[in-house]
Amino acid sequence: MRNRSIVPLLLTTLVVLAMVAFGGAGLFGQQTDGTTPGAASSSTSAPGGTAPSPAAKQSAPHRAANPSSLPEIRESALPVEGRRVLALIRAGGPFPYGQDDQVFGNLERVLPARDRGYYREYTVPTPGGSDRGARRIVAGNGGEKYYTGDHYATFEYIAEGS
Repeated sequence: MRNRSIVPLLLTTLVVLAMVAFGGAGLFGQQTDGTTPGAASSSTSAPGGTAPSPAAKQSAPHRAANPSSLPEIRESALPVEGRRVLALIRAGGPFPYGQDDQVFGNLERVLPARDRGYYREYTVPTPGGSDRGARRIVAGNGGEKYYTGDHYATFEYIAEGS
């Protein structure tokens, strides 16, 4: 009989330890870092230290708040090639360039600072160009996307769905 009275105490202790180990409220569907459950944070990474590709996620166009201080560009204002690349990102590929869907290091520090592997880059073809050109879309694990027409010197946040 005495052993039965210790079981609830052990269960309570395990729950408390799990809450501490996994960030408390996150166990119950509330994040403590202000993100929604299941949303990638800057510390999210896959085994091996790299973050999962945003292309692996099926992300429909949405009108999220701009997470940066960068100017916005409406999706409809992107070059037609940029809109095609957005569609490929949402579909998970296939991507025409071997360099697409690779980690973007943000070495220029123009985009908001995140852990390595958070951002992925995609080529936006330049009509008539003989190489990849300077246009890119960079996607973050949180679903945000940025456009650069000058090979990372400047970026604009893409207001998707507009």
